[in-house]
Amino acid sequence: MRARLIVVLTLLCSAARAEDPDSESLGATTPDQLEAHRDDQLRFLAYFLTRAEATNVAPTNDLLQGRVVGRLFGSNTTQTTSGANFVAEQRLIPFVIFEPRVLDRFARLRLSFEINWTWGDSSYGVGGNFGGAFSGRQINIETQNVEVEFRLLKGWYLNIGLQRLWDNVRNPYNTFFSTISLTGTRLMFWGSDAVGVSLYGQQWGQSFKLGGYVLYENKIQDDDHVLLFEALTSRTLPFGLNVGGSVRYLRDTSSGAGGVSVLGQGPSSPLADYDGAYRFPSTGANYHADLAWVDVNAAMNPEFTAGRWGASAFVVGNFGQLRTKQPDGRYVKAADILGLAANLRLGYRYGNSRNDVIVGDFVYSTGNHNGIAGGRYTGVITGNTYGAPGAPFISSGAYLLLPHSTVVNRFYAAVFDVSNLGYGLSAGTLNVSYDLIRNVLTAKVGGAVGYANVAPSGGGHFIGAEANASLVWRIKVFFAVELHGAYLWLGDFYDSPAVQPGGGGGRPQNPWTVFTDLKWLMF
Repeated sequence: MRARLIVVLTLLCSAARAEDPDSESLGATTPDQLEAHRDDQLRFLAYFLTRAEATNVAPTNDLLQGRVVGRLFGSNTTQTTSGANFVAEQRLIPFVIFEPRVLDRFARLRLSFEINWTWGDSSYGVGGNFGGAFSGRQINIETQNVEVEFRLLKGWYLNIGLQRLWDNVRNPYNTFFSTISLTGTRLMFWGSDAVGVSLYGQQWGQSFKLGGYVLYENKIQDDDHVLLFEALTSRTLPFGLNVGGSVRYLRDTSSGAGGVSVLGQGPSSPLADYDGAYRFPSTGANYHADLAWVDVNAAMNPEFTAGRWGASAFVVGNFGQLRTKQPDGRYVKAADILGLAANLRLGYRYGNSRNDVIVGDFVYSTGNHNGIAGGRYTGVITGNTYGAPGAPFISSGAYLLLPHSTVVNRFYAAVFDVSNLGYGLSAGTLNVSYDLIRNVLTAKVGGAVGYANVAPSGGGHFIGAEANASLVWRIKVFFAVELHGAYLWLGDFYDSPAVQPGGGGGRPQNPWTVFTDLKWLMF
């Protein structure tokens, strides 16, 4: 029964999108509550979020009022204003699992989708992230996952279809999301959904994952696809130390075809700039890219469940080459890619509760000088170059400097992608939390600071410093109300016209936010 409890709880956690890592910490359930559902073939789980916010951040493009993703002050038109803007948002993520008894748990079908809107936005229309206006009646269901899982052997699972693509060796459908977001490479490079085949297994004390995904197919008769392949492994050593590594290879012959709306996708697409990644200079109508990522990672008690100290770390090498097509049909090298990223998270649980902790988190990525004028790009490339978002690093504890998890339609940060527009990043956060009432009422204060390793033209290295705080009240099982606030003091990085709103619209005002939310996990 203990194993069944863990499975159900982790499925609840996986029902929340990558933007919401705290959803599984809303409470706990009991074996008795699950007993009545042990023989169900069809199960319904859901995650509900309502969020009300006051902030001085708003998009200036009316078409982007529904879903705003990416870099603050970037091409998503987000800017800071002199007054407060008030907005309320709502999200529902249903998760349906069908496991026919006749197959004796050999196969199960998973469906998940989401319905998001801003209160009062529109009605009687078609499109995701809308439908909260008077009368409603909006066609707005967005598909997340439609996949089938087969249990091949004990401990081995094959997943086929539209599924989670997360940069972690652990099976996302039977692992707490907090574990996913604090181990591996922490969704810093890949964290979205993709169509493909993945194999998860455990053998000889080792964990394995193999995956192949079609990110973009485009014309089936042409070689214009984006394909991603990955191999990951990890092993738990004495003292609870888990050590792992991965290799990923991406083959892009799409020349930017496909992608998100009119933004397209790929290294030279407007999507890269939209998400705060490095946008390569125009490569013309045709290009090929071969990209690879190699990492080593380690973690020990990252959630403070097995002792006082907890830590995790990784180092990622990013390699590859971008080639452009010449008039004679040949592809010649436009740039070699050689970047590096690293992360270290270290914490101490000073009290009796798992929430009585102090945690420091440091992230580093190499920067790039002079574009690719020298035939080399020395920054990193993440999934944000191919999706919106494609690599949501949301577990640092920051709100405005780096992305935060509790979002619906507005998901942005000063540094949305670890490449930081190719300028590189050195950033750190420090968070201290304490249970005022054990496992019921938790207070947290935190701070963050960030620097660009390469200064933009006309600007400095200092991106900004943030102060934040939160109060979480777990009223019932899987039911919580939260209050959050953050303020970001912008640095001389924003003296550069290259990073200002509108590409030279003047130095922006400091952003701030205060919001409250209600979270409910249901089954």
